[in-house]
Amino acid sequence: MTDEQPSNVGTIQVFYGISSPWAYLGMPKLREIARSEGVSLVLRPIRIIQSNGGIPLRERPTARQNYHVVELTRWRKFLDIPLNLKPKYYPCRTIEYAACLVIAAGLKGYDDVALSWAIQSALWAHDQDIADTNTLEGIVEKVLHCDTKELLVFSQTPEVYAVWKKNLSDAEQLGIFGTPTYVVGNELFWGQDRLDFVQRKIRGGL
Repeated sequence: MTDEQPSNVGTIQVFYGISSPWAYLGMPKLREIARSEGVSLVLRPIRIIQSNGGIPLRERPTARQNYHVVELTRWRKFLDIPLNLKPKYYPCRTIEYAACLVIAAGLKGYDDVALSWAIQSALWAHDQDIADTNTLEGIVEKVLHCDTKELLVFSQTPEVYAVWKKNLSDAEQLGIFGTPTYVVGNELFWGQDRLDFVQRKIRGGL
């Protein structure tokens, strides 16, 4: 992390792909850590940063893709979180609509964490297409109870897109390659299986 980036251990910056199964599996524990430790979550949706060595799942060798399924099977059982190993709409046609919607919700002061979890659950537990605006509209109506049309329009504005681009550029500068990556103070933690270390960092144990 550069000197210009915040080093406050009272916040967890969450750089994550909204379609990432690992970000989905990690979200309940992440929310519990934030609650129990009294820290804020700053959601910063991104995609895999290929310039830093990140490789999209569909471009990985077959052996790695097969092992990906093995690990998802283990973790969904261990965490007891519903997860379809072969969701109908994954890989997503695009994640920008959903990511920008979460960004827009945060900028408007809505519960972006709850919205993000609902979108992630729609993809991984309910076989919904999160690249479809009608799907997203339904999720917003159910979770936020706000002016859905207004938020959807705002999510496609240059203001929101600028935040999306900044998330990507900051992630590249920080050395992030995969998602989720949690940033606490000046330290990066890649993967939901590092959340225990995130909590230790907050408590001053690292």
